[in-house]
Amino acid sequence: MSFAATTLGRDAGGRAILDGVDIAVTPGERLGIVGPNGSGKSTLLRLLAGIDRPCRGEVMLDGTPMRQLSRRAVARRLAFVEQQAETAERLTVRDAVELGRTPHLDALRPFGPTDRAIVEAALARVDMTPLAARLWHTLSGGERQRTHIARALAQEPAVLLLDEPTNHLDIRHQIALLALIRRLPVTAVMALHDLNHACLYCDRVLLLRRGRVAALGPPAEVLTPATIRAVFGVEVAVHIDPEDGARSLLVKGHIPFEETLP
Repeated sequence: MSFAATTLGRDAGGRAILDGVDIAVTPGERLGIVGPNGSGKSTLLRLLAGIDRPCRGEVMLDGTPMRQLSRRAVARRLAFVEQQAETAERLTVRDAVELGRTPHLDALRPFGPTDRAIVEAALARVDMTPLAARLWHTLSGGERQRTHIARALAQEPAVLLLDEPTNHLDIRHQIALLALIRRLPVTAVMALHDLNHACLYCDRVLLLRRGRVAALGPPAEVLTPATIRAVFGVEVAVHIDPEDGARSLLVKGHIPFEETLP
């Protein structure tokens, strides 16, 4: 499924918080969105998900403007995991994940064995099967995050949007989740704070700065020491693993705030 945004913009408080963003994501691609706090990552994802309407530009699904599609039609193609999503306190983990099947159900097509199998597979993928009967309010932050991701997987989307999906997760579950996203037969667009995660698990990286695209391309071309210094105010060195050639960034220090260019 083709997925794109053209000249996307959003204003708030009389100023542009996102402006002139163009993205064309190829089917099966993993696109990482990175940038300093307040650069517009979450705003961009909410526009791409259709939760907020852009002030300028369009989001396109298979060549059709998203605003012309019903919410059910969008939800059958696209799933979004928000950074701070909530769920009713008295739902179990399995109940919450079953909600992911809602876009595919109606009076003539009720929840059935096929849906149950999809839910169980989604729970297993995020290591939540042992906790499937637990109530939502008893879960840790990381367990809640994994449950929301399982619910998104249960939608069986062609496009998966994730806002800081590794938030609240321990290091094991961070790596397992990003490796899972890498394997899934979906197009994935995710906002990430960890630049090394972007290097390891993304095909391309979109770098935002003050609501505009500062760079877009393969991680090795976008996340260079010079660019990271200019955008994040951090000094890094590039390390290439001699065994597998994996590229990672080693932090050497930061530039004092008073020396950072406006």
